[in-house]
Amino acid sequence: MSDRWLYLECLRPAWLAGLLLIPVLLLIARRSLTDFSHRQRTISLVVRCLVLALITLALAGVNVLSRTQKSFVVFAVDDSLSIGSRGRELAADYLKQATAQIGPDQFAVLSFAATARSGVVEFAGAEVSGDNWRRGTSLRAAYDAAAAIVPSEHIGHLVLLTDGNETEGSILKEAVGGSMIISAVPLPVRDDPELQVSELESPAQVTEGQPFRMTVVIDANHEDTVLVELFRGEFRVAAEVQAVTVGENRFYFEQQIDRPTQFTARISKPEGSELFEDSLLDNNTASTFVYAAGKSRVLLVDRVPEAARPLQWALKEESIDVDVRPPAAIPDNPAGLQDYSVVILSNIPAGDLSAGQMQTLRTWVSELGGGFVMLGGDESFGPGGYYRTPIDEILPVHCDFEKQKEKPGLAMILIIDKSGSMGGQKMELAKDAARAAVELLGAKDQIGVIAFDGSPYWISPLTPASESYRHRQHLHYSAWRRTTLYPAMQEAFRSLQTATAKLKHVIVLTDGYSTPGDFEGIAQDMAALRMTVSTVGLGDVDQALLERMAEIGQGRSYFCSDPSSVPQIFVRETLTAGMSAINEEPFLPLQIRATTVLEGIDMDESPLLLGYVVTRPKPTSEVILVHAETQDPLLSWWRFGLGMSVAFTSDAQSRWAADWQSWDGFNRFWAQVVRHCRKPPATGAVEMELTTTGSSTRITINSMTDDGTFLNEAETELTVIDPHRRATAVPVRQTAPGRYEAEFAADLPGTWNVTAMQNQPSGIAFQQSRGMVRDDGSEFRVHGTRTELLQSLCRATGGEFQPNPETVFRPATDRHTLASIPLWPWLLILASVLLVLDVALRRLDLRPPSPPAA
Repeated sequence: MSDRWLYLECLRPAWLAGLLLIPVLLLIARRSLTDFSHRQRTISLVVRCLVLALITLALAGVNVLSRTQKSFVVFAVDDSLSIGSRGRELAADYLKQATAQIGPDQFAVLSFAATARSGVVEFAGAEVSGDNWRRGTSLRAAYDAAAAIVPSEHIGHLVLLTDGNETEGSILKEAVGGSMIISAVPLPVRDDPELQVSELESPAQVTEGQPFRMTVVIDANHEDTVLVELFRGEFRVAAEVQAVTVGENRFYFEQQIDRPTQFTARISKPEGSELFEDSLLDNNTASTFVYAAGKSRVLLVDRVPEAARPLQWALKEESIDVDVRPPAAIPDNPAGLQDYSVVILSNIPAGDLSAGQMQTLRTWVSELGGGFVMLGGDESFGPGGYYRTPIDEILPVHCDFEKQKEKPGLAMILIIDKSGSMGGQKMELAKDAARAAVELLGAKDQIGVIAFDGSPYWISPLTPASESYRHRQHLHYSAWRRTTLYPAMQEAFRSLQTATAKLKHVIVLTDGYSTPGDFEGIAQDMAALRMTVSTVGLGDVDQALLERMAEIGQGRSYFCSDPSSVPQIFVRETLTAGMSAINEEPFLPLQIRATTVLEGIDMDESPLLLGYVVTRPKPTSEVILVHAETQDPLLSWWRFGLGMSVAFTSDAQSRWAADWQSWDGFNRFWAQVVRHCRKPPATGAVEMELTTTGSSTRITINSMTDDGTFLNEAETELTVIDPHRRATAVPVRQTAPGRYEAEFAADLPGTWNVTAMQNQPSGIAFQQSRGMVRDDGSEFRVHGTRTELLQSLCRATGGEFQPNPETVFRPATDRHTLASIPLWPWLLILASVLLVLDVALRRLDLRPPSPPAA
C-alpha cells in the first residue's frame, strides 16, 4: 500500500456489533441438513459471512482517509469605510487576475468590515456606503467566515485584501496555531483630506474642585486650521482656533469639576477661515467621563420650581445639596444621573416623562443602586398614569387600587380613531390603553368602545367591565383615510343616556382632523346631563377643536407626539373620572412600624395632612406610616435591585402639606428619608479605572480600607449596562493585593455604565459607578496601512505577503490534509454480487454428475 493511504475511519462504530452474528451463522451451518458436498457448504458459509460483514461495514460508515494537498482559496476583501476608491479598484483588479483561469469550485469570495458576507464582490467604481456594518474592520470575522467555507478535504488558504487596521478583535490570537494558510495583499487607505479627534484624554477620577488637564488629540494627513471646542455636558467651556500639522497634534485645557461629568471635544471649521478640508465628519468628536468624588446630591423634579422651594430649603438646612429641574431634564441614559444619589419626583404625571426616561430611572435604581422617592399629588401615582409603567415596577405601592364600595359607579365610553393613519404601533398602543382602562374599573363600572373612520361602529357595547375582556382584541385599523368623529359622539351620547351609573365619561382618541359636525353642541348636551368629555390628540390634530370640546365637556385635553404615552393618559383619565384615587380630607399620619429612619421625630406631634393618593402596598414592601382611619399607606419603601425606592402618597407642597412645612420636624423627616434611600457612600480609598482597546474594555479596581491596608478577598459584583440599557453581570477576579480586574466587550457605540460593589461580612465596602462613551469613529481614524501586522500574520501561518495573483492557487508543498473516501457504495455492490453467489450455492448442486449405472 502507498504511503499516501493512512488508515480507516468508522463513523458509526455501534453498527460493528453486527459482526457478532457471524458465530451464529457458523453454528447454524454445523446443523445444516443439506446433502451438498462439504466443499460447497464451506464455500457457501464463507460467502454468507462475507455478505454479512460487508453490509455491517457499510452501515458502520467505514471510510478510507488519504493524504492530499488540494487547496481551497478564500478571498476576503475589506469593504470598510477606511478603504478608499483606489484600494477598492486594486482589490477588484487582483480578483480578476487571480481567478481568470480557475474553476468556481476552487475558490470563494467574501467581503468583510465589522462582519463578513459571502458572495460575489464588485468594488470597481462603487460608492462608499454609510452602512453601519462598514463602520469597523474585523479581520477575525473574515477568518471565522473563511474557516466555515473551506471544505473539509481541502487545505484552507485565506487571502486577505485589506489595510490591516483592525477595530474589533485580534486575528493573530485566532490564526496562530490554526490550520489555515493566510496570505495578505495590502490595500491603501483613503487618501482624501482628513481631520479627526482621535482621543479625549483625561484622568478617570479626580477629587472635588481639583484642577486637572484635558488633552484633545487631533490627527491629520495635511496641514490645516481648526476650531477646537470643549463641552462640559451641554455647555461649551473652551474654544480655540489652532493650526494642525501632519500627524498627531495635542491641545490642552485646564478644568475642574465637583461632580461626575461628561466632556466632549469637537473640531469644526473656524468662522471666516478658507481652510478646513475634511472628508468625514463622523470622527470630529470624542467624549469621555470624569468621575469626581464629592458630596452626594439630590435631583428634585418639579414642573413648578417655586412649589419645590420648601422641600429644597428643608434638605439644604440638613446639608443636602439639591438641584431642582423640570421633567425634561431627566436624561435618557443612566450615565446622566451619576451626579446624583437620589431622584425625587414631586407630583409629576407619567405623560411628562418619555418611555426612555422612565426606563432610565428603573435601570438607575435597580442596576446602579440609586435612590428614588415619589411624592403624591393630584398628578402622581395612579392619577398620574403610572400604572403598568417602569416607574410602577420601582414603587413599593401599586398605582392601581381596589375601589371602595361606597364609590359611585362609572360608565365610560372610549371613542378611538381607526383610520388608515392609525396603523401599526398607534393601534397597538390604543389597544393597550383600552386594556389598561378596563383593568382599573370596578365591579359596578361599565365600559364601551366605539371605533370610527368614515363611520362609527361598536367594538364593545356598554357592558360591565368584568365582561368586556372578550372585545379587547377586536380593534383594527382600516385603510379608510377619512376621519368622521361626530357620528361616533352621537352614538356615545345615546348610549350613556340609558346608563344607570352616577358618573359618565367619554374619552376621544384621534390622530387627525375630522369632517365638520356640531361638536360644541353635542359637548354642551353631554355636559347638561352631567357627562364629561376628555380628548387625546396624537400628532397632527385640530387642537382648537379638541380643547374646546374638553372645555365644554368639563374634561381634560391632552396632546402628545409620542404614541407610547397614550396608555398612561387613559389610565390617568380612568382614575380621575372615577373620583376615587384622591382623598382630600384632613387626616393624621399613624406610625405602624418602628424604624431608625424616623429616630428623633415624634410622629404623634406631627400636624394634619390635607390629602393623599390612594394606593395599595406591594407584598414585600415596608409600610411605615398610614392614614390613621383608612390604613392606606402614606410612607413605605422597599429595596428594588441594588437601590431603594420610597413612596410618600401625600405631598411636600402647600396643597396638602401646608401645616407640615411649618412643623419643626419637617426638615429632619425629609433629610432622614433621603439619607435612608440614597446610594451608600464609598469608604476607604478606591480607584476604579476603565481602559478600552478596540472593542474590549478592562476594568481595574484598587481597593484599600480606611486604615490604609489592602482590601482583599472581598465579594465584588460588577454590572455593565450597554447603550440599550441592558444589564449584564461580569465576573471579577482578584489579581494582586487590593486589585480586582474584569473585562467585557463594549461593541456598541453610545454611553456605557459600569457599577461595582464590594461586600465584606461587616457590610458594603463601597459602591461606585462609572460611565464611558464608546464612539463608532475608530474606523475613521487616520492610519496608514498596517503592513507590520499583515507580515506577522503571513509568517505565523506560512502564507505569503503580497503574493502574485498567478501563484495564489499553487499547492503548498509542506502542507497536507486528509481526504475521506466513503466505501459504503463499493461494499454494498460487492455484497450484492456475493449475495447472488450465495443464493446459487444454496440452490444448485455443483458436484459432478455420477456415472450412469452399468
